[in-house]
Amino acid sequence: MSEMIAIANQKGGVGKTTTGINLAVSFARAKRKVLLIDLDPQANTTSGLGIVPSTVDIGIYEVLIGTNTLADAIREMESGLDGVFSNKKLVGAQVELQTMTGRETRLKDAVANVRDQYDYILVDCPPVLNILTLNALVAANSVMIPAQCEFFAIQGLVELLDTVRRVQSSANSKLKVDGILRTMHDRRNNLCCEVSDQLLQHFGNMVYRTIIPRNVRLAEAPSHGLSILDYDRNCTGAAAYIALTGELISKEGQR
Repeated sequence: MSEMIAIANQKGGVGKTTTGINLAVSFARAKRKVLLIDLDPQANTTSGLGIVPSTVDIGIYEVLIGTNTLADAIREMESGLDGVFSNKKLVGAQVELQTMTGRETRLKDAVANVRDQYDYILVDCPPVLNILTLNALVAANSVMIPAQCEFFAIQGLVELLDTVRRVQSSANSKLKVDGILRTMHDRRNNLCCEVSDQLLQHFGNMVYRTIIPRNVRLAEAPSHGLSILDYDRNCTGAAAYIALTGELISKEGQR
């Protein structure tokens, strides 16, 4: 059985997509079989891997509304991972799912037939706690929470953790928080360092050891349709995601 990780935070711009892409590619380079699902109507994961969203004929939208299976939507990527991609049609799914039977379990049901084929399934969630994010939390084993080291980080985390607890009590008792990932960290910024320390004080072992730095090369890579490992493997951003991958792999036997 694969480890299915929902990468979620209701706040935008915290590094969810960057984390999904680079963690997936890094897992693939570590000889893990990985599936990356773009569950965000903005389709940033899709374009960040060099795919034009308007060319996605069969994507996660078709899977959720039931016109195609997940296997139909999977595309093999040159970077070594498999992907299920998105486009603007996914906005409509948020409305259509409301009237469907089992609307919170559509993703879970779709993934069931391919789950054993992968070591990791990563889901890039939209920056809002809606029916799409709920589908990811119901389907996943765990949730990874990227948190930018800024003033409102802890408040947003508290709200998301409350949502996770509600999902645990109602729809997915096996869901756990895999970890909180500090992103866009600038060690020269005093406030950034203070927030990082506060996250450790509040959440302790829930915080990953790895910190993702603020890095120009990380910001540039998506515009070229490349992961950071393909764009500049020697930069600090690439080193951080390789370290995060190692941190997750080290826990494989504990799951």
